[in-house]
Amino acid sequence: MSAAPPNSSRLTIRDLAARKGGVPMVWLTAYSAPTARALDPHVDAILVGDSMGMTFYGMESTLGVTLDMMIAHGSAVVRASKRACVVVDLPFGTYQASPAQAFTSAARVMAETGCAAVKLEGGVEMAETIAFLVTRGIPVVGHVGLTPQSVNAFGGFRTQGRSAAEAKKVMDDAKAVAKAGAFALVIEKTVEPLSRAITKAVPVPTIGIGASPACDGQVLVLDDLTGMFDLFLPKFVKRYAEMGRDMDKAVAAYAADVRARKFPQAEHCFTATPAKSKTKK
Repeated sequence: MSAAPPNSSRLTIRDLAARKGGVPMVWLTAYSAPTARALDPHVDAILVGDSMGMTFYGMESTLGVTLDMMIAHGSAVVRASKRACVVVDLPFGTYQASPAQAFTSAARVMAETGCAAVKLEGGVEMAETIAFLVTRGIPVVGHVGLTPQSVNAFGGFRTQGRSAAEAKKVMDDAKAVAKAGAFALVIEKTVEPLSRAITKAVPVPTIGIGASPACDGQVLVLDDLTGMFDLFLPKFVKRYAEMGRDMDKAVAAYAADVRARKFPQAEHCFTATPAKSKTKK
């Protein structure tokens, strides 16, 4: 599988890094070519997130997502987009063992998808790995606060930073990730005052999801924003559409028409073209 050719009109990691303190960046997730095409004119970055495990594959968490899945979906998003900077998640178990393992996984993702960067979760404990990747040409987006791949260690999808000790840990994580060379930092489900303080404390752009309006950008899972994923609604999500309900209505109407023989009708069918008779000359 080969990567997409470079696109000179596409936003780069330098463009995103330069947005620190500027107009807030717009990030959204996408896992397919059609959604990438729809998002591309409107967003600064598309995150091919391992959230696809839950929203696309129906998993209970992100832990079952594989590197092959990320590469397949990442490739589709890169091919279908032209403007947005594309970042692909490294899934659970593909980078935590060692910096060398992380490089092997990240290099494969970048070579086979053509994405601009990878994202990985973790703070102080991942600083060495981030530095290892960055010095070897792999741009990295960090991710602190609630890190869904550590959901079992957290005891659920708990808000982070409520206690002084927890707040110090998240702040230390953010500073370590930025110092290690990440060009941007996702802060997830972390109390607002702490997220605001982190944004002021680190020199790289922060991308909030359930964090703070003071962050340098915001990211949401597209399926949450559009109502396609409706099993539950996180507090930090604003619904801008109810596509799940609309799809349910559309499918119900189609099913009713088929059963009542109202679909297809004549305009949906093809007519036979009479065969031309052959005449002797």
